[in-house]
Amino acid sequence: MPELHPQFLTDQDGKPLSVLLPIAEYEALIERLEDLEDLEEAREALARIERGEEDTIPWEVVKAEHGL
Repeated sequence: MPELHPQFLTDQDGKPLSVLLPIAEYEALIERLEDLEDLEEAREALARIERGEEDTIPWEVVKAEHGL
């Protein structure tokens, strides 16, 4: 997890309105979120396979179908 250096924007009463992050930190957060989403999707797919709800295709069959 990247170290964050947020700046908080507030209204006249000090109520938080927005957060500013350096673009590199924002991009790192987005990438981390996307990785976590991918991980969750992979876990869900594995669970479906384990429950017998989804079939797998052997790698050799895929290679043959695509001429690899």
